[in-house]
Amino acid sequence: MLAAMDEARNAMTAGEVPVGAVVVKDGTIVSAGFNAPIGEHDPSAHAEIRALRAAGKALGNYRLPGCELYVTLEPCAMCVGAMLHARIARLVYGAADPKTGACGSVIDLFAEARLNHHATLTSGVLAEDCAALLRDFFSARRAKV
Repeated sequence: MLAAMDEARNAMTAGEVPVGAVVVKDGTIVSAGFNAPIGEHDPSAHAEIRALRAAGKALGNYRLPGCELYVTLEPCAMCVGAMLHARIARLVYGAADPKTGACGSVIDLFAEARLNHHATLTSGVLAEDCAALLRDFFSARRAKV
C-alpha cells in the first residue's frame, strides 16, 4: 500500500486527484499507476486502469491471474469491472469511497453472485493515511478558490 500511496502523491503533483495503484505478482510489483484523467483527457485513466494496462503489457497477457491490486481508494464500478475481466485474484484498498465505491460503499460488485469471477477483498489498509491524501488535496483546492 505504501507504493500505491507514492503513486497517489505522483497524481497530486500532476494536479490529479491523488489515487494510486500497484499490481503485485508473487510479491513483486509488476506495474503502477496514478490517476490521470485530466492530463490524459481520458475519463478511463483511473489509477487502477492504468496499473492494469501496464501489468498486462509487462506480463504479456490481458488476464492477470494470481495478481493482486493495491489501491489507495475504493474502486469505482468501471475499475472493478476491469479487475474482474482481468481475473485479479485479490484487491486491497485503503480509504472507502462513499460516493462511487463499488466494493460495498455504494454497491458491491465483488459480492454479485451472477458474475463469473470473484476476487478476495481486503479493505481499510492504511485507510486514514490514504484518506488524508484526498482530504489534503481537496482542502488545498478549496483554499485556492
